Amino acid sequence: MTATTAMQALTLLDKLWQRHLVCDLPGGMSLLYVDRHLVYEVTSPQAFEGLRLSGRKAWRPETVLATADHNVPTLDRAEVIRSGIADPLSHAQVHQLSRNCRDFGVTEFGLADPRQGIIHVIGPEQGATLPGMTVVAGDSHTSTHGAFGALAFGVGTSEVEHVLATQCLAVKKMKTLLLQVDGILAPGVTAKDLILSIIRTLGAGGAAGYAIEFAGSAIRALSMEGRMTVCNMAIEAGARVGLIGVDQVTLDYLRGRPMGPSPEYQSLAENYWRSLTSDTGAVYHQVVLLQAADVLPMVSWGTSPDMVCTVDGVIPNPADLADPQRRAGMQRALDYMGLAAGTRITDIRPDKVFIGSCTNARIEDLRAAAVVVQGQYRADNIRQALVVPGSGLVKAQAEAEGLDQIFIAAGFEWRSPGCSMCLGMNDDRLLAGERCASTSNRNFEGRQGAGGRTHLVSPVMAAAAAIAGHFVDVRTHFTIGQEQHASL
Repeated sequence: MTATTAMQALTLLDKLWQRHLVCDLPGGMSLLYVDRHLVYEVTSPQAFEGLRLSGRKAWRPETVLATADHNVPTLDRAEVIRSGIADPLSHAQVHQLSRNCRDFGVTEFGLADPRQGIIHVIGPEQGATLPGMTVVAGDSHTSTHGAFGALAFGVGTSEVEHVLATQCLAVKKMKTLLLQVDGILAPGVTAKDLILSIIRTLGAGGAAGYAIEFAGSAIRALSMEGRMTVCNMAIEAGARVGLIGVDQVTLDYLRGRPMGPSPEYQSLAENYWRSLTSDTGAVYHQVVLLQAADVLPMVSWGTSPDMVCTVDGVIPNPADLADPQRRAGMQRALDYMGLAAGTRITDIRPDKVFIGSCTNARIEDLRAAAVVVQGQYRADNIRQALVVPGSGLVKAQAEAEGLDQIFIAAGFEWRSPGCSMCLGMNDDRLLAGERCASTSNRNFEGRQGAGGRTHLVSPVMAAAAAIAGHFVDVRTHFTIGQEQHASL
């Protein structure tokens, strides 16, 4: 019998929950302490104003990190810094964030700060996200930070104010879903393909009410960038939380991060972090087992992330569905996307290509896409191809490695950090009817601009589509050296 008996065995969620539990509340709710609060310009103005109106201060402003990302222009950052954002609403929100941060003593990475970027990129990059933390932000893709063994989830505007004022939050504990992926992803198949395949298996609401813990040899083989991609899109399967236990990959990534432990406390911190895995014998509410060998490059075809198929597939036929509600939903999606049942994925031609977002704008993503486009030029029928780094530090590193020149030579636009074309909230957006191969996380109607049509893909698949002018299997369409191919 081990020291931890079957009755005592805890899941990672149990461990994080117990460590942050302040008290149990009526109605099945719990009051949790919040370690790290990430804020940005869209969901925070009302929260800060609420503090002003009630005469409250931020309880622990040193735990809050802020940046503007959703509304910021990604073109000509120097001119934006000099003259301001042209769009009045975007200008007001970004300006108000800076004012709020000054008034309440919150650290902000402003537009002139080389560390500015997408909030879910800069948190891990700075070491503001650490194993064992509770992390919240007014954005559903806060689940990204669960890749570090942190309990991370999105909150609403009123909850943003509550956390600022009290450093606590009332939450209902989620059920646990173990999603184990064993085996090895084939070369050219990425973490983005894996999570899209998982979402197709679970369904867009299949994990509602759950915290998904991703485990298995295929997950352990992922880099931290890949793990963040997987946890980022746990929300698209309906989960509120995505989790991955801590291992040596986690520790190696975090060592030396600016906001991480000081050197004298590093060993102490790592000793604790190593305990942040589920115990052997821990019991889950649901277990799903998958094989990495079954995952192929994926392309979404509809208006929900679970409307996705392999690149060698065809658009499904609504008539094949027995459920009339699902049949009607699929037909609506096809009508919006301007696609017909039976169309081969490889016959779909994007108008634009977007490589960026909190899902796929880290240095690993850019390196992989650059391998595909190096020495190539984008197809004439691709109207625009954007590469938008996730932070100023990612941008600087990519430029130091010459990636920007590879993209520019291939006909791509090299931009400054921001959420960009992930959502239609800034100047980078689709026009009605335009089709985009996008590395973002959502393909809802109008997500990238009113009437825009989004196809979710990995960075290498987006890059390949830009060069070919239509969706192709990156594994077979491009001649890539074996060493480079394995890096994809």
